[in-house]
Amino acid sequence: MSDPDVLLTPREAAATLGVSYAAVKQWILAGKIKTVRTPGGHHRIPENALGPLRQAAPAKEKTASRERFRTISGRNQLVGKVVEVKISGLLAKVVLSIGDQQITSIITADAVREMQLRKGQTAAALMKSTEVMIARV
Repeated sequence: MSDPDVLLTPREAAATLGVSYAAVKQWILAGKIKTVRTPGGHHRIPENALGPLRQAAPAKEKTASRERFRTISGRNQLVGKVVEVKISGLLAKVVLSIGDQQITSIITADAVREMQLRKGQTAAALMKSTEVMIARV
């Protein structure tokens, strides 16, 4: 049951529906989802407005590894475009373009292959202390 008083952020709605944040934003802009605006102009989605979309959302197969990176507790996440992927032996260099900045991370070649990272894809850099991790978006 949906509580009509519960308002979700677009990202929370996307996670609830099992779709991407970008899909939810497109639905909002196209008027397919009823939203409430905060005083700051941000969209909030009543939980009961998701009902019709639950059937429309594609069923996703669960994968055993790297199921959904957004469930990671780290909050320092920067989303950008992959501009370079270079595999050399056991390691890989991944460069993300975020705004007018670039972030480089050295991760395992297996991780790049498992995430199927390619130039032009959207990915997120997850930072914790001195480490930068890459997650495909």
